[in-house]
Amino acid sequence: MTALPPGPASRRDVLIGAGTLVAVTGLPAAAFGATAGDIPASSNKGTKKVSTITTKDGTQIYYKDWGSGQPIVFSHGWPLTADAWDSQMQFLGMQGYRVIAHDRRGHGRSSQPWNGNDMDTYADDLAALTEHLDLKKAIHVGHSTGGGEVTRYIGRHGTKRVAKAVLIGAVPPQMLKTERNPGGLPMEVFDGLRNGMLADKSQLFKDLTLPFYGFNRPGAKVSEGIRDGFWLQSMQGGFKSLYDCIKAFSETNFTEDLQKIDVPTLIIHGDDDQIVPFADSGALSAKLVKGAILKVYPGAPHGLCETLRDQVNADLLAFIKA
Repeated sequence: MTALPPGPASRRDVLIGAGTLVAVTGLPAAAFGATAGDIPASSNKGTKKVSTITTKDGTQIYYKDWGSGQPIVFSHGWPLTADAWDSQMQFLGMQGYRVIAHDRRGHGRSSQPWNGNDMDTYADDLAALTEHLDLKKAIHVGHSTGGGEVTRYIGRHGTKRVAKAVLIGAVPPQMLKTERNPGGLPMEVFDGLRNGMLADKSQLFKDLTLPFYGFNRPGAKVSEGIRDGFWLQSMQGGFKSLYDCIKAFSETNFTEDLQKIDVPTLIIHGDDDQIVPFADSGALSAKLVKGAILKVYPGAPHGLCETLRDQVNADLLAFIKA
């Protein structure tokens, strides 16, 4: 990149009035088709805007709502935000769908409440959002913890507003090893996450990107950009909320919720998922959801929505259109 000349900034360098940085290009503002005086106070007039809703306990839930058409609602994993779905939202929005994603309470740009960081409340927050937007025939897509959120939402609120469901690398039926769930992960795994947060949450989130995206596998092509994005999203969350969420996603039993799903359901899971192992999650969920379609991605990691975004997007579109 060519260095900018020293000296005071001019309109050639920075167009401040609209918050638009021109300095990185060195081009005149006219090259962008406008000057400071030309840009209106709101350049989004007539389009949907990023907004929030307030739940019954006063928690503000941030969401973004793009496009128009049949709604597709995305629920993200721990410890991420709605931005984890940008690749899918951009793709499906361009296919003519209305795409909506929210930051779970305590995550990202939503409020950071001390209480309510549990799966029932997450599901009720999702219900509040769908009712606020008056969504009908919505397709709900959940990854990891978000898959648990979608499952519990249907279990508690039914499918009157739901047309289809998609669970990707999702935590149901239950992650924790118990007498009734002998194939689950031992409590020590989740205690390790909690201890990692208490010791150095920033380092924990950096380290977690390696197994999350399969970047620790021999021959893996590591994207530092993806790692940085994960870390940035994770660091936006509230400490107490993210800490409590570990219990919510690991100990909640979704068996009965899965059995209540009565809409077409697609389950996608990587068979090299090091975060939510396939054998005790996607494989079992597919047996519990009547008529579920199971797609197993050979060698795929937990974060396959990024590492295999084109394949995920194509499968989502095919299922939605079916």
